[in-house]
Amino acid sequence: MAMTDNTRATADAAHPLSGFCFHPGVTPEFSPEQVERLAEAAGIPEGMRKALGSAGISPLAVKMGIVFDEVSAERIVATMPVAGNEQPVGLLHGGAHLVLGETLGSVAAKVHAGPDLNVVGIEIGATHHRAVTSGTVRAVCTAISLGRTLTSHEIVVSDEQGRRLSTVRMTNMVLQPR
Repeated sequence: MAMTDNTRATADAAHPLSGFCFHPGVTPEFSPEQVERLAEAAGIPEGMRKALGSAGISPLAVKMGIVFDEVSAERIVATMPVAGNEQPVGLLHGGAHLVLGETLGSVAAKVHAGPDLNVVGIEIGATHHRAVTSGTVRAVCTAISLGRTLTSHEIVVSDEQGRRLSTVRMTNMVLQPR
């Protein structure tokens, strides 16, 4: 399996992004089948996939091995392997904490907004509390505020022993249709 040691990330040996083509400066437009493949690879429960609308799940989340275990607007739980997401000295990269946090915060905001509205992140920040060098991290995203135009979430990333590694805070803006 490429780019992840998380065996739950995909059921077969083919990488979930095989067959996708990305070009610099071009925003990808995915077919409904591709959106479904990405959501399935990320473990998004089938009943929640419609709430994401045509946006689906980010290919970056799949590349990093992020797998969702629980999804709602109020709470999301997901895991991510350390392997493949380290910085040069072997620690889980600080940016990986932020990608994990932003992925969960964005999905939670999108589920809250519904399939017909889009959301964009307008603020993200993190405090790193301790390092991790192996295993799988678990992130729990909890809603702080779910409004009509803004959502705020706190994402706590922990190691396999339940020790807090980082605290991520994210605010998304709900874009109203024009």
